[in-house]
Amino acid sequence: SLPAKLINGGIAGLIGVTCVFPIDLAKTRLQNQQNGQRMYTSLSDCLIKTIRSEGYFGMYRGAAVNLTLVTPEKAIKLAANDFFRHHLSKDGKKLTLLREMLAGCGAGTCQVIVTTPMEMLKIQLQDAGRIEAQRKLMAAQSQISSSSPEPAVERRPTATQITRELLRSKGIAGLYKGLGATLLRDVPFSIVYFPLFANLNKLGQKDPNVKAPFYVSFLSGCVAGSTAAVAVNPCDVIKTRLQSLQRGVNEDTYSGILDCTKKIWQREGPTAFFKGAYCRALVIAPLFGIAQVVYFVGIAEFLLDMLPKRRA
Repeated sequence: SLPAKLINGGIAGLIGVTCVFPIDLAKTRLQNQQNGQRMYTSLSDCLIKTIRSEGYFGMYRGAAVNLTLVTPEKAIKLAANDFFRHHLSKDGKKLTLLREMLAGCGAGTCQVIVTTPMEMLKIQLQDAGRIEAQRKLMAAQSQISSSSPEPAVERRPTATQITRELLRSKGIAGLYKGLGATLLRDVPFSIVYFPLFANLNKLGQKDPNVKAPFYVSFLSGCVAGSTAAVAVNPCDVIKTRLQSLQRGVNEDTYSGILDCTKKIWQREGPTAFFKGAYCRALVIAPLFGIAQVVYFVGIAEFLLDMLPKRRA
């Protein structure tokens, strides 16, 4: 049922995000680094420096936004894919690969309604620590030549403050900055992910009418998720750069997708498009593995079935 699908998708998203959010934070900070302004050298270096400067909970900056919006985002994505697969199937026959890709395309297009503002706010909060670390470094360097240095004031914006400022200055369109780049990432991701997961999951089914074991769904979600994540990582780098409102010292600004692509290629080289790729794979693999286990095990169906019994 649709309510069960929405509940399953929401539970899956909450569990997955809680587990992998620190890695996602490191991915955002690594992707936003430009040549000459590198605060972090690797995933582990980023997490260690984040804990030292911002504390353990610094790794979860922006998590509240993600946890709030990931439920509708995952619910829309998983339920939309099922909806399109159902309507694209003919008389219950097996879907062709093309139709599976079309269903994934539809799911990816639907989810950006929630994904774009969620990513927009999350990126500002995740990257704030990197920007502040740069400012402190510059202030420390300037103190060497200054006899009366002024202490650096730490700026920590909240999601509410960012939302109000964007709505005041740019209206609802402010929350949808980078919509084109988000579509460019999420639609191809879903086109790759959903058909790949469905076919991998079928390999573990002894009978077409019986669900695959949970570990098969988990591994299928991990493999399909990490593969799709690496495949679309260049689009994710572009999206992250376009949605970042604050820039570090001497970092480029971009007017659009083509301008961002051109500047990254010319000034940082083609390898820059794969910054944070392994972090993104580490985030997406367990996130979608957990999501598919919860979704296919059907926790919501169990809970919904228990309600009438309790009333009785």
